[in-house]
Amino acid sequence: MNDTYVEVLVKRRTSPFLGPGRILLYAIATVCLLIAILGNFVFIIGALIFAAVAYFVIPMFDIEYEYLYIDREISIDKIMSKEKRKHVYTVDLNRMQIMAPVTSHELDPYRARGVKSYDFTSGEPDAKRYSIVYEGGNEGLVLVDIEPDGEMLRAIKNVFPRKIMEF
Repeated sequence: MNDTYVEVLVKRRTSPFLGPGRILLYAIATVCLLIAILGNFVFIIGALIFAAVAYFVIPMFDIEYEYLYIDREISIDKIMSKEKRKHVYTVDLNRMQIMAPVTSHELDPYRARGVKSYDFTSGEPDAKRYSIVYEGGNEGLVLVDIEPDGEMLRAIKNVFPRKIMEF
């Protein structure tokens, strides 16, 4: 069987406050640790909490999405801090109704009905984003926003030429 495999990696836009926020949390943890060393040992708990937040929580906001198109299916994984990978969604394109750019008027009837939507894009304003209207089984109709590259669009269009709208 001739399976098509396309992989796309999209980095989510990070907040400009994450770097300074991490530095501020480490600074507060250091100050708490110094106060604890000087005699008030209650501050050691604060130092541990601030250091843990800076080390464990802040990196979770550094997100990349990986789209894998294999044999009429798009698998979407979320990669946090280039270390942890989590599978977040799978789109079976056999149940796709339409795929169009986010700004397309073809999607207006679905948005007017308040269809549940998922955003797996970079968040960049100039990125070329597409919405997939998908029959999600238990969820009903779902809008899934992704940023496919040209190769992925060609691979999907080869299999589903009438369901892809390009503008």
